[in-house]
Amino acid sequence: MHIMEGFLPPFWCVFWYALSAPFVIYGAMQVGKLFKEHPERKLIMAVCGAFIFVLSSLKLPSVSGSSSHPTGTGLSAMLFGFTVTSLLSTIVLIFQALLMAHGGITTLGADVFSMGIVGPAVGFYAFLLMRKFKFGLGPTAFTAAVLADWATYLVTSMQLALAFPGASLWQSFSVFAGIFAITQVPIAIGEGVLIWIFFDFLSKSRPKLLAECLGGK
Repeated sequence: MHIMEGFLPPFWCVFWYALSAPFVIYGAMQVGKLFKEHPERKLIMAVCGAFIFVLSSLKLPSVSGSSSHPTGTGLSAMLFGFTVTSLLSTIVLIFQALLMAHGGITTLGADVFSMGIVGPAVGFYAFLLMRKFKFGLGPTAFTAAVLADWATYLVTSMQLALAFPGASLWQSFSVFAGIFAITQVPIAIGEGVLIWIFFDFLSKSRPKLLAECLGGK
């Protein structure tokens, strides 16, 4: 087994762990409650977890030796909310760090915060807002997925800028965000299209289950 650790200064490792932990703990409580009240949703939640795992494992080379990847969190965020997604993302990120040399344990708190909390929260609330204004389900799912992905990488850029501010925080953030944007903008759009297709499939093949998951959304 080989673990390839990302690098963050010790202060920021602890900081992001502490910030992420309450969301993950609350997400675990929500999952327990959901399984007790709606055991029939276990399968679709498992699909959401697998979706996050597969998409976020697709590391694509970027400039300057970095890499980008889809996040896959938009689907779970729309169906189950961002706190449940924080738990699913944490499980996925732990497996990737231990078994695939992807990410790391020291950077887990930062990765969870960007990919498992902020990104899904942005996607979730964008989804709710667009549903409130009666946008179609497909375009809404697409937009929410894209925004969840972009928000993840904007937060990641800020995390890196805080850890390695260089001449100025803003300059460092701009550099990191610019590097990610080259690959992440088209990746997010592709992910949005995929989730649009998936929602369309669910609406046709499992309309009752989809309606139950969406509830009043």
